[in-house]
Amino acid sequence: MPSPQLPLSRRGFLVAGAGVAAGLGLAAAPARAAERARPFGRYGSPHRRLTPGTLYVDPHGRGDFTSVQAAAGGTSRAFGTGGGSGRTLVIAPGTYRETVLLDVTRTEATWIGASEDPRDVVIVHDNANGTPKPGGGTYGTSGSATTTVQADGFTARWITFANDWLRADHPDITGTQAVAIKVQGDRSSFIGCRFLGHQDTLYADSTALGAFARQYFAHCYVEGDVDFVFGRATAVFEHCHFRTLNRTDLAAAPYGFVFAPSTAVANPRGYLVTRSRVSSEAPDGSYKLARPWVPGSDPTARPMLTVRETWLGPGIDAVAPYTNMSDTHPWQDQRFAEYRNTGPGSVISVPANRPQLSASEAESATREAYLGDWAPWKEGC
Repeated sequence: MPSPQLPLSRRGFLVAGAGVAAGLGLAAAPARAAERARPFGRYGSPHRRLTPGTLYVDPHGRGDFTSVQAAAGGTSRAFGTGGGSGRTLVIAPGTYRETVLLDVTRTEATWIGASEDPRDVVIVHDNANGTPKPGGGTYGTSGSATTTVQADGFTARWITFANDWLRADHPDITGTQAVAIKVQGDRSSFIGCRFLGHQDTLYADSTALGAFARQYFAHCYVEGDVDFVFGRATAVFEHCHFRTLNRTDLAAAPYGFVFAPSTAVANPRGYLVTRSRVSSEAPDGSYKLARPWVPGSDPTARPMLTVRETWLGPGIDAVAPYTNMSDTHPWQDQRFAEYRNTGPGSVISVPANRPQLSASEAESATREAYLGDWAPWKEGC
């Protein structure tokens, strides 16, 4: 299959605007004059708003705020105190080096990358699990997230969420999980976004063990190496591209794992990957497709992953695509299944190693079945 025009890694964008390049140390052509003059494109400007609830973010001061956090969680000088729900952020091209929290009170929020190219709007930071905190201790996995979305009803379009912490730069740190985004809210959708990191890039989770958060990712790009899509959410990935990175710090495979769901045993729906692709810049067979995560906080978890009608590249170990994270929770006891996948990484050489859905079972493994009465693909996506 032809590769879409997407970056191979966050250190090497195929195309990058000047603001992105400056923030990530990349060379790029200067921004066009029209883009500099009209940073918000067809979304207007602070002087002519889309709706009364629209806020404009621009790193050069041409909007209401210069940072995403100030607009998403702070006091709005344009609309009074508070912030409340229903806010739309139109974010101008640039690199926003910050951590962002959208708390549970900021429901029904929409963030739009103004250029409609996710390579132009990058929210990035570089904390890891083992990074020391200013007040003592370390951030932990959840605390390492560049962006955390706790609110329900969140939508993001054409934005890159990144964590550019690198193992090679911090040989003294053993807690190498570095989350680009942690999503906990119900009805969270991401359209045309990118998620860049290494270990634990995209944390698709929920606010509590008993909360079954539904999330939808369409036409998105996700890259990483270890468990880089993980958590207990009910998440549908449709027409997405997952890319496994190379590892120069390891002498032998496996280099890592794409998915690590931690679905609660009471949740009938975990991760569904449909009509997507998994490519790799690593040697053939060096990655596992998934392993189950049964966290200490939920020892009864029964992880669920269904991958259907998806192209699996040669980077995936076709003989043994699944493995254990813990020997006390073997992957064979979890809810892993495939259906009509293609590509060299999908070859069924050992049937016991690749559980397959029947045609009748596949009828219930759909986005509609997973997301119920919420249909984000109908909401102008």
